[in-house]
Amino acid sequence: MRLGFYGAAGEVTGSCTLVDTGECRFLVDCGMFQGGAEARSKNEKALDFGFDVRRLDFVLLTHAHIDHSGLLPRLAMLGYRGPVYATRATAALLEVLLPDSAHIQEKEAEWQIRNRRRRGRSERGIQPPLYSVLQAQTVLKQVRPVDYGQRVRPSEGIEVCFHNAGHILGSASLEVLVHVGGRARRLVFSGDLGMPGRPVLNDPSAPPASADAVLIESTYGNRLHRPFAETEEEIVAAFKRTRAAGGNIVIPAFAVGRTQEILYLLTDLVRRQRLDPLKIYVDSPMANAATRITLEHRDLLDDPTCELIDWQQAHPDKVNIEFVADVERSRQLNDIRHGAVIISASGMCDAGRIKYHLRENLRRSECTVMIAGFQAAGTLGRRLVDGARLVRIFGETVPVRAKICTVGGLSAHADQAALLDWLAGFHKPPGKLFVVHGEAGASADFRAAVQARFGWEEVHLPLPGSMVTL
Repeated sequence: MRLGFYGAAGEVTGSCTLVDTGECRFLVDCGMFQGGAEARSKNEKALDFGFDVRRLDFVLLTHAHIDHSGLLPRLAMLGYRGPVYATRATAALLEVLLPDSAHIQEKEAEWQIRNRRRRGRSERGIQPPLYSVLQAQTVLKQVRPVDYGQRVRPSEGIEVCFHNAGHILGSASLEVLVHVGGRARRLVFSGDLGMPGRPVLNDPSAPPASADAVLIESTYGNRLHRPFAETEEEIVAAFKRTRAAGGNIVIPAFAVGRTQEILYLLTDLVRRQRLDPLKIYVDSPMANAATRITLEHRDLLDDPTCELIDWQQAHPDKVNIEFVADVERSRQLNDIRHGAVIISASGMCDAGRIKYHLRENLRRSECTVMIAGFQAAGTLGRRLVDGARLVRIFGETVPVRAKICTVGGLSAHADQAALLDWLAGFHKPPGKLFVVHGEAGASADFRAAVQARFGWEEVHLPLPGSMVTL
């Protein structure tokens, strides 16, 4: 049996692992690379794996984030016609995220064409969308929803169970039993793991007692998150400073997971009278739909979140949330000079409506841009975090005068301590542990931490495109 690492090896995005048992082949995730021009090139080449995608038997999806699901339409374009297994909540989110991803790509291409024409330049070299909205909608027909704890048999000799990963709504760790050569091998894929003890979702489930091979994420494998209480203090201070200065607060946020967590936190701070009443604009059609889907899956939410939802609905004067739908209303937000809290996607500032709000507010020293999530190398969000004083948005040079506030304690990813605690759930060392989904330094540091705590010897850092025999 072999594992092929075709994404998120030595980097965070583009999750995609091939499992070849000798009798069947399947993928775990099929994600888009994110992070500038280099990511675009990787996406165009991502499915040239050296094997026929039409020979894949099935796909398992850990969750709906685009860096885990975003190349499914391209997989189908190249001839894959098999099922894609995912939790019910993930299946619902995919109906929003994949067409939205295609729509953003189409609009970006249209903008480039208009910009070239306006400048009298050739359209040669403009990259077409990776896939269309229609192609994204078509692959949705291949999705097969499953429940947490349900054991499915997608192929002869293969048994899969989805366990709660606590990362975003519907996120899962995968336990895969492979019966081959007269014996059963257990593969465990952590997916993206959430932080225990955080609001909105229930905590991640413990892993099975043993495994022959484990793939674990390491996004924050080299650091600890700030205590949640400190994060609250940072947010309160940023809000008070911005209100006193007469500016707006702009929050780039991933539409799924981060937006809902921010809404929870701000509402809770108002309920506890840490913040004055707020007017919040959620300006992302995808985030609006994701929030609706979240409310439709209250059984996946923890008790404090359900209580807070009921409180907010009873006190709309305290936290007034407007879900912005049409483009004209989105444009009107740029006329608001003070007092607005604008939550918009994309979370790494590289696409979507957030770019318009950044263009208008970054140049204003009285405003605050609150970075509340991981920013991949090469993204606009990463340049802001790294202290850029000038950035390019829609071909325009924009000075960065606004306060850039990085709030690290809101991450939906487990930190080093939480990742180690999750691994402690194995009653004996896995046959092999592969550290993935982390920038090279973070993954290497996490491997060292695993070896220091557990003394495990078989801890590996797979190279992009490598094949490993179990």
